[in-house]
Amino acid sequence: MNTIWLIAVVAYFLGSIPFGFLIVKARGRDIRETGSGNIGAANVARSSGAVAGVLTLILDAGKGYLAVWIAARWTHSDVRWMMAAALAAVIGHMFPVWLRFKGGKGVATSLGVFLPIAPNAALAAVVLWIVVVAFWRYSSLGSVLAAVGLPFFVHFLYAPRHAPPPEVAVGTILISILVLVKHRGNIERLMNGTEPRLRFRR
Repeated sequence: MNTIWLIAVVAYFLGSIPFGFLIVKARGRDIRETGSGNIGAANVARSSGAVAGVLTLILDAGKGYLAVWIAARWTHSDVRWMMAAALAAVIGHMFPVWLRFKGGKGVATSLGVFLPIAPNAALAAVVLWIVVVAFWRYSSLGSVLAAVGLPFFVHFLYAPRHAPPPEVAVGTILISILVLVKHRGNIERLMNGTEPRLRFRR
């Protein structure tokens, strides 16, 4: 029996693990009732401190990486299935069945899924995020610009003098669009000047 189709299912459920929610819940609070209500690393950092935020970032990125790694092992590094797993993991994070399909914005998980597919592009997006946040202190602005830049980074940095396969190019654009759609509220607040800057709770 061919079970390769299970790759996307496994990737979705890995991506749907709400680490930010669980970390804050262990402290007796619901992250969905704090700050922006998002379960991602930035809101966790604001509400529970930098350590909790960094832990959420690592775990959210790690689950994305693991989903694609499993797909690579399962299919002998077939990039089409790796990209399918990447997309499924990001969707799982954004729409987790455990939280009634109300999840995070997919930034850390997107980083994780692209590390085994296009590591140079993923690192370029991280550098862009760091530079933006260092200068302007808006995590959301860094995430939005990194999402916009990611398809270009993948195109130019996927492999020396080679554009990525169509599946990778299309999958990257879809993930970038999903991240941008999830940030539409942040984009409105950035334009209105009401977006909160990144600060950590002591």
